[in-house]
Amino acid sequence: MTHAIQDVVVRDIEPVDTGDITEVLVAAMSDGPVAHWMSPDAADRRADSPAYFAIFAEHAVRFGEVYVTHDPLDGRLSGVALWFPLTRAIPPPVDYDRRLKEAAGPAFDRACRLDALLDEEHPIVPHHYLAFLAVRPERQNLGIGSSLLARHHHRLDRAGLPAYLEANHPRNRELYLRHGYESRPPIMLPDGPPVWPMWRPAPELLPAV
Repeated sequence: MTHAIQDVVVRDIEPVDTGDITEVLVAAMSDGPVAHWMSPDAADRRADSPAYFAIFAEHAVRFGEVYVTHDPLDGRLSGVALWFPLTRAIPPPVDYDRRLKEAAGPAFDRACRLDALLDEEHPIVPHHYLAFLAVRPERQNLGIGSSLLARHHHRLDRAGLPAYLEANHPRNRELYLRHGYESRPPIMLPDGPPVWPMWRPAPELLPAV
């Protein structure tokens, strides 16, 4: 399935390649403020990030919805969006505690703390959760992130469903504000950066005629 927005083609990923998804997540997010807080040592981040993000890529492929864009020059994935439809119960990633401990290495305690803080603020009403929106650094500021958001927002608006995410950078927060999200008070990581919970209310559906 394809949907063209602003000359960017967004696809539901098929066939699935979690390695390609993980590669984009690592490229886009392993040098961000939360990643620095979790693992201050650059060598540790380079070593551990692929296994860490692979957990969530594989989980999204099994239980979520994954959208991608491709670079028109080399055909590689340029952006990915990982959504989870939390309108029903979804199990945690398989062997999550073990895999997280192996993937996070010395950052395991902080990874667990991050999970706990995010879980405390996560809404319990039915919604769709944007776990990750990632665009390769060299392809950022080209409208790819906005196109990926619009792709799924169109479906949510038709169904009358809200959306939730956490913004981990002021620049990302501004992007989400432009797409109808409301920013809630930030989650303050211990001795670390803020993370902003953000909620996009469900539109009011017109009554059937």
